Amino acid sequence: MRFTVSRCIAASPSAAWELLATTDSWTRWGPSVTAVEPSDTELTQGLCGRVRTPIGIWMPFRITHLEEHRSWSWSVLGLPATSHQVDALPGGCRVTFGVPFFGYPYLLICQIALGRIARELEHADGVLA
Repeated sequence: MRFTVSRCIAASPSAAWELLATTDSWTRWGPSVTAVEPSDTELTQGLCGRVRTPIGIWMPFRITHLEEHRSWSWSVLGLPATSHQVDALPGGCRVTFGVPFFGYPYLLICQIALGRIARELEHADGVLA
C-alpha cells in the first residue's frame, strides 16, 4: 500500500523526467537531500550510492525500479522509500510521488519537493520547458 501526492506542472514530461532522473539535480528539489554520491552518473535499476540528509547523516540508497522516462523508486537504508512518476498531460505533465504506508508523514516533504520542481520547470526561461 502506497500513499501518493501529485502536482500538474506546465512543463514537458521529458523536462520533468530529466529533473527527477538526474542525480545532480536531487539537491535542488529534494528537501531531504543535501548531497548525492551515486555509483554512476546515469540512473539505472540497481544504481547504488548514498545521500546526505540536512542533519549531515549519509544514507545508502539503491534504485529498485526504473521504467525509463516514466517512473523510478528507491530504497534508503534498505527500506522501501519514495517512488517518482511522470505522466503526460495536455499542456504539461503530472509528477507523482508515492510513499509506503509507514512513510505517510513524508508526504509533506514530497509536497515541498513538488513545489520546487514546479517552480524550476515552469520558470525555465519563462516558457514551457
